[in-house]
Amino acid sequence: MRATTKLRQLLASGRTVVAPGVFDGLSARLTEQAGFAAVYASGGAIARSAGIPDLGLLSLSEIVGRLEMIADAITVPLIADADTGYGNALNVQRAVRAFERTGVAALHLEDQVAPKKCGHMEGKLVIPAQEMAEKIRAAVEARAQPEFVIIARTDARAVEGLESALERGRLYREAGADVLFIEAVLSEREAEEAARAFPGVPLLFNWAEGGKTPPISLGRLTELGYRIVIFPISTLLAATAAMRGILREIAQAGTPAAAMGELPSFGEFTDFIGLPEVREVERRYVAKDAAAEHTAPGPELGG
Repeated sequence: MRATTKLRQLLASGRTVVAPGVFDGLSARLTEQAGFAAVYASGGAIARSAGIPDLGLLSLSEIVGRLEMIADAITVPLIADADTGYGNALNVQRAVRAFERTGVAALHLEDQVAPKKCGHMEGKLVIPAQEMAEKIRAAVEARAQPEFVIIARTDARAVEGLESALERGRLYREAGADVLFIEAVLSEREAEEAARAFPGVPLLFNWAEGGKTPPISLGRLTELGYRIVIFPISTLLAATAAMRGILREIAQAGTPAAAMGELPSFGEFTDFIGLPEVREVERRYVAKDAAAEHTAPGPELGG
């Protein structure tokens, strides 16, 4: 079954799709192993894992390269962050096609002025609503698979207020968006208001640690009708904390010996990362080819 079909079925099931953020193949594998039905490739997490801030600095090709790695590592649907679409409507169409080719099941586009900023930072600017609606229309028309999910994100709450953000959401839905994403609401009341404004429309909620939106329980978000909840930076923050800890141990003790009991063993890790499967392929094809090469008769010498 295609990833796009899986995601559409999840959205139609009435369940809330919980999609933790991932930023590379390892974090994606770990998320699927933990039992989640989908993963979210956060543009911010990918940028920060590359050692740079979330300011839209990575190119389309850099993001696509990382998405290929992530999609290849998992079997569950991948929801991806396409920032502003890397330009105008023409760039959006190219981005949609490129994302689809990686195996992504959905992407979201935002209405910020490029270069964009993290949705929970100050100083954001948004493009005219009609211009964004045309970008959504271009994205819908560009997809090769009708089931590929287009998510429209608006950052207008911080710039123009909640009512404007909701009006933009209506416009983007009319342009063909499958899911709406009202970014950085400031309270549970605003999350409720957004949900009431779009009855029957799948909504995405961004659960960002330390962001402008306060923590809201998953049960409450499900009750309100949010169909997708993303946790874009949880794994990245956890990885940063864990790496700091082991590096501190090495710096202080000279080796990580005291912390080894808390780490996966080398064998466990190589098994998890897929070494047995690769070895099986090697036995089936590479070893067989090598044996055939050694036993093949040599060329006849004529005279």
